Amino acid sequence: MPADTDTAPAAAMASARRSAASPWVLMYHSVTEFTDPAEDPYGITVTPRALEAQLQWLRSRRLRGVSVGELLRARAEGRGAGLVGLTFDDGYTDYVTRALPLLRRHEFTSTLFVLPGRLGVDNVWDPLGPRKPLLTAEGIREAAAAGQEIGSHGLLHQDLTAAPDDVLQQELRGSRDLLREITGALPEGFCYPYGHVDARVADAVRDAGYAYACAIEPGRLAGPYALPRTHVSQADGSGRLRIKQLRHGARELARAVRR
Repeated sequence: MPADTDTAPAAAMASARRSAASPWVLMYHSVTEFTDPAEDPYGITVTPRALEAQLQWLRSRRLRGVSVGELLRARAEGRGAGLVGLTFDDGYTDYVTRALPLLRRHEFTSTLFVLPGRLGVDNVWDPLGPRKPLLTAEGIREAAAAGQEIGSHGLLHQDLTAAPDDVLQQELRGSRDLLREITGALPEGFCYPYGHVDARVADAVRDAGYAYACAIEPGRLAGPYALPRTHVSQADGSGRLRIKQLRHGARELARAVRR
């Protein structure tokens, strides 16, 4: 009995730390063929072959890729073990043509963060290019009909930490309303363009009615409205993915201990 009494607080504390830790969420952007690194100056593109290998690696470790919304709901119900969030930023047309068939093959889902203010145009915010076409409203509906979660990436892909309050509200609320018109449902999730977030922007996202928001490395803001994510690149084979998984776990344990 004394041993049980001594270990109970430690077990409870460990459980609390695990629940406070952010889930492992992988960040993708574009999925298309390329051979020259100059074609991917920002390191945001993976080939279909690389994505296939990365999804197979997850399966080999008995991990299942799911949308962030599904992941957070599962964790809230105590059944998040073995789930990994998959996100695709910007809403490139190659999500539907290249990524979606692979997700379906592995019975994975993901969250696609789109820009309803830039339907059917391209990634003009990337000065180095290359130009990549963005989904139309019909393409977004196709992804939603395939069981993928649609989230907002704002309207125009601009740094919200530098935006005045009226622009910030339009980016958050305006994009949310447009996505409801496109898909018939209000998006639960938001993704900060460039990963840039501060307390003002995170509070505005919550007040706009979103259930969660994804960042990249939010530091002390990490939480439901600033979820950290792991960038996945073309170079990430099984060894690098394992290192990134361990690094995420160590970082979240350290963060939970500091709380």
